[in-house]
Amino acid sequence: MRAFIFPGQGSQTVGMGKALAEAFPSAREVFEEVDEALNQRLSRLMWQGPESELTLTENTQPAIMAASLAIIRALQKDGRLDLGKHARLVAGHSAGEYSALCAAGAFTLSDAARLLRIRGQAMQAAVPVGEGAMSALIGIDMAGAEEAVKEAAAFGTVVIANDNAPGQIVISGATRAVEKAGEIAKSKGAKRAIALAVSTPNHSPLLKPAAERMREALADVTIRPPVVPLIANVTAAEISEPAAIRDLLVEQLTARVRWRESVAAFRGLGVAMTVEAGGNRVLTGMVKRIDKQLEPVTLDSPADIEAFAKTL
Repeated sequence: MRAFIFPGQGSQTVGMGKALAEAFPSAREVFEEVDEALNQRLSRLMWQGPESELTLTENTQPAIMAASLAIIRALQKDGRLDLGKHARLVAGHSAGEYSALCAAGAFTLSDAARLLRIRGQAMQAAVPVGEGAMSALIGIDMAGAEEAVKEAAAFGTVVIANDNAPGQIVISGATRAVEKAGEIAKSKGAKRAIALAVSTPNHSPLLKPAAERMREALADVTIRPPVVPLIANVTAAEISEPAAIRDLLVEQLTARVRWRESVAAFRGLGVAMTVEAGGNRVLTGMVKRIDKQLEPVTLDSPADIEAFAKTL
């Protein structure tokens, strides 16, 4: 069976989704619906830029979701994809959880777009620009990373934000503490500490105000049981109950993304193949490092979609 996986922030590029809209009327309808839900020509921004506006968190998150769902909708309408039949589960990386849940029918497309717009705005408002940061630690194990953030805590809040793959751990928190943790990590064997091009300390306690804003927003939205379970970032375990989904989406903003653990659980749940919907192979690269026995498939172009549809 397959796990359909959905990328989060960081996989955006100007031009994303344009070829899909040109090739599939069903994909074009997705972009039109998202534009209408947000009262914004987000599709024009995605296809023409400028990149500086596309990379704003409040635009990036719904844009990535729209591109992913355009792929799913094209497969559903033109390739006879039935997630309930063709997938064992879904998973998304950070904001990608909203895409995964939308694909599995828990959210409407319009609700997912509006929630991600609110999420992006709330994340940016939670911490003034310059006061929060994130950094990727390359070539260090979890024990070493945990020691680094513990020692750097004297300089401010800093935590493990993303356990992405073996040798790739992301830390997040107050800018000075993140910088210090990177220096300490290198002294403990990390090959590099790479500052990420983000303006918010995602998945850290500093985003508690954003989590409370999302609690309010999610309370106003209907969440249906997904047609297949979601492997949640926070727990690396299956969930399908709407109340649990709502709670974990709130918790997700301040908690660790347990992506390595999530993918490591796939084969035990009957998954043999991962299918990444958009994202320029970002998640596929992580999958290959986590479990080499999984067969990874990436869907980015019309040709990818047409080839994959023949396997259903």
